[in-house]
Amino acid sequence: MAEPILVIDKLGKRYGTVEALRGADLVVQRGEFICLLGASGCGKSTLLRVVAGFEAASAGRVVVSGKPVTGPGPGRGMVFQDYGLFPWLTVRDNIGFGPRARGLPSAEVARIADRFVETVGLTRFANAFPHQLSGGMKQRVAIARVLANDAELVLMDEPFGALDAMTRERLQDELLTIWAERRLTVLFVTHAIEEAILLADRVIVMSPGPGHIVADERIDLPRRRDVSSPEFNEVRRRLSAMLHSDHQREDAA
Repeated sequence: MAEPILVIDKLGKRYGTVEALRGADLVVQRGEFICLLGASGCGKSTLLRVVAGFEAASAGRVVVSGKPVTGPGPGRGMVFQDYGLFPWLTVRDNIGFGPRARGLPSAEVARIADRFVETVGLTRFANAFPHQLSGGMKQRVAIARVLANDAELVLMDEPFGALDAMTRERLQDELLTIWAERRLTVLFVTHAIEEAILLADRVIVMSPGPGHIVADERIDLPRRRDVSSPEFNEVRRRLSAMLHSDHQREDAA
């Protein structure tokens, strides 16, 4: 088997006396779509920020493409729930920010930006500013900005959580299309069981207090997945039972 793109080994994270993560282990192969599933406060976002290099681990290690993570890097792109766009830049300039910061020639920056504006279906809005866009459009720009920076590992922290149901479903479909076409590796945080099953090759279930990985569930359902099918709902029942049992253990502790 080829070298994995991501290895998380006995990862721990403390904030003073609060232990957010303990002994997390995970191996991700190139091209996989992985969902981290768990209740709020279980350490999903903390794990993602450590992988991104925004925070240092308190214990263990994170290795991306064979190299230890010691800080942020262009090979890891982060998509946040609140978009994180620069309000003073247009759609095109937000998307081209990374290539420009890397010192690429202006013509190359423009070519890359226009390519990804088209990829996410925002050609008509290329010169618009973030305040002129809907929530779904802003999230498309955020995704395109990560892709334009040539990220090999895309980290997504509940990116669709603030969107209405119809927009969320549309962007889930678009994300799966981009993932398949570009052979991306995606680590996607969610607390929604249905979203995790719909998107993932594997669902990683995290328990609360302190967060650790309790299950690694491979989703062997053909895409596009039917949320009303008996097979889908069987997986949903199994994952729901795991999450509820973890909450019951936490309450009893």
